[in-house]
Amino acid sequence: MTDSHDTLYLPADLGAVPLALQWIEGLAERLQWPSRVTFGLTLSLDEALTNVLSYAFDPPGPETPAIAVSCQADGARITIELRDNGRPYDPTAGDPPPLVACLDEAYIGGQGVRLMRHYLETLSYRRQDGWNCLTMVMTAA
Repeated sequence: MTDSHDTLYLPADLGAVPLALQWIEGLAERLQWPSRVTFGLTLSLDEALTNVLSYAFDPPGPETPAIAVSCQADGARITIELRDNGRPYDPTAGDPPPLVACLDEAYIGGQGVRLMRHYLETLSYRRQDGWNCLTMVMTAA
């Protein structure tokens, strides 16, 4: 696997999700990521981006909505950073809802972050210069 750095700029609508997933799958093929790595990063990006598109810009703020996804792969690790200029929100704050024995007892929300934490080596958030920055890191092997 060679070193790589790529960035994708996305529209702030639900059409961005398939664009982002196609982009990351293309990177995975080009950089020859193992299928487990591709699955974990694709699932994590899908969950994070869907949450941004569903909540970050509703109601619309004063700025034009903007979203960028970048990937840095250095052979040992793959780092995906999802940035948006929407309302501040830290998905890593707090604990996900408890696991339940059956679907009738399930809560809506929070399970996507649980899945992301399962697949990712690290999941971190920061607010920088009016942007939400969610960083997802996974071991490349």
